[in-house]
Amino acid sequence: MTKEEQKIKGILLKAGYLTEAEMSRAQALATSKDLPLVEFLISEDLVSRELLGQAVAKAFGLKFLDLDAKSPSREQVVKIPESIGKKNRAVLFLEDSKKVLIASDQPDKPKLAGLLKSYFPKKKIELGYALPSAIDQAFFFYRKPLNTRFAEIIRTKEQIAPELLEIIIAEALTYRASDIHFDTQEKEALVRFRIDGVLQEAGRIPKSIYENILNRVKVQSHLRIDEHFITQDGAMRFMHNRRPIDLRISIAPTLDGEKIVMRILAEYVKNFTLTDLGVASKDLGKVFEAIQKPFGMIIVTGPTGAGKTTTLYGLLRMLNRSEVNIATIEDPVEYKVLGLNQIQVNEQTNLTFANGLRSIVRQDPDIIMVGEIRDEETAEISVNAALTGHLLLSTFHANDAATAIPRLIEMGVEPFLLASTLELLVAQRLVRKLCEHCRYRVKISKTELNKILPNAKYWFGRSQPKVFRAKGCNHCSNTGYRGRLGIFEFISMNRAMQDLINQKPTSQEIWRVARKFGSRSLFEDGLEKVKIGLTSLEELLRVATPPPELN
Repeated sequence: MTKEEQKIKGILLKAGYLTEAEMSRAQALATSKDLPLVEFLISEDLVSRELLGQAVAKAFGLKFLDLDAKSPSREQVVKIPESIGKKNRAVLFLEDSKKVLIASDQPDKPKLAGLLKSYFPKKKIELGYALPSAIDQAFFFYRKPLNTRFAEIIRTKEQIAPELLEIIIAEALTYRASDIHFDTQEKEALVRFRIDGVLQEAGRIPKSIYENILNRVKVQSHLRIDEHFITQDGAMRFMHNRRPIDLRISIAPTLDGEKIVMRILAEYVKNFTLTDLGVASKDLGKVFEAIQKPFGMIIVTGPTGAGKTTTLYGLLRMLNRSEVNIATIEDPVEYKVLGLNQIQVNEQTNLTFANGLRSIVRQDPDIIMVGEIRDEETAEISVNAALTGHLLLSTFHANDAATAIPRLIEMGVEPFLLASTLELLVAQRLVRKLCEHCRYRVKISKTELNKILPNAKYWFGRSQPKVFRAKGCNHCSNTGYRGRLGIFEFISMNRAMQDLINQKPTSQEIWRVARKFGSRSLFEDGLEKVKIGLTSLEELLRVATPPPELN
């Protein structure tokens, strides 16, 4: 534990925000997860970010400066030189003709005010407290473009590949990227980050140096460095700010060399609740009803990258209790969760979804999670497991919830078995969230709206519609978007739906019945989120279209 963490621990105990027992438990859990104590307390809702900041500021006898609520601009941050700002954890928060207000998470550093005086002559220096994560966010403005840093490392460092790989991964984490792509070209390798679902160029590396990075990734991922013409999959761990970051590695040969894709497995994702993921309160009841059944199937559908696995983890989080035995079979296991018995598919040892599922059923499970129903054999075993007293959760590739039923029947599942076991179908997509710090509401003309959304009058009514947009700020890297959330459609089973499934229906017939019982399409769920400012209309239309029967 650092000196700063010791200090914060003492402040929280003295002020009575946490008891000794609560703090000891939190400290032990934070250590076991390799998390800084402050981040753990906030992530587990043991203390709110604002309350923590105010408590520590009060102990210092200073103001709490909430940099999240009022973020400094680039011009403010760079007024303090990078070497001084980072060494002293100091950020310019406010400046007027007479004084400057400096934010720091270490405001008790000796002679800090005097040191900063030379950069603001003839002005009074006042100090305030800000949370460490907010200070780190402000330091983002010191960052030079990756290509500039690449050139500096190539020019001055001896171990070039390790340095380059480290700053690339660190940069991706700063931007909250989900994937890092190294695309090989004739003379160089292009580095791209997938941020909120969209690929963005980050920098370029000479081809000769990229080969060294490729070999380093292979070694750290326990892959063969002498093999260049087959695909290879592995995993590696990267330490960032004392926290372990797990990376899933995929290497594939292309015409210009081997391409690397790194999937960043963010630890915070496995703690998401369904509300965090974007499930509306009116739909949560359907979920609660389904997971309380002693047996049956809950299937989440959508394309690759739609967040299906994250939704399953949200469901498992609700179900994870000491009195139930939960087993999973996944390819790969993306997040290790305490209390779950997780098995990873291994084709080399013939541990397939089907074989693993057979073994799980003999392990006396109450709840089973199958990472994906890929083939007829897995589908058949999954249905039989649900039929024999198990609650089974899985994902399935289908464009929408209604399409999943005909596809499962085509896969060989008997309609009467499917009707007897299926409890809930969920379809989902991910949309980018408008940045909370720079979004604003705007009136839009009917003419303009009709260009974006034909027949807009049906969806927005006759009054002049209002939508939300974002101008871009340092919190969202001037994109206007930060983070993602899901849009969903739910189809619950009832007597009418079970009777229909026995008739081998089309997806259109299934959807017509589902609508009679209150199901909403992906577009309709997304439109509700557009109207309250969670996302933009343009972003919704990027991933979903209005139902043709309602348009």
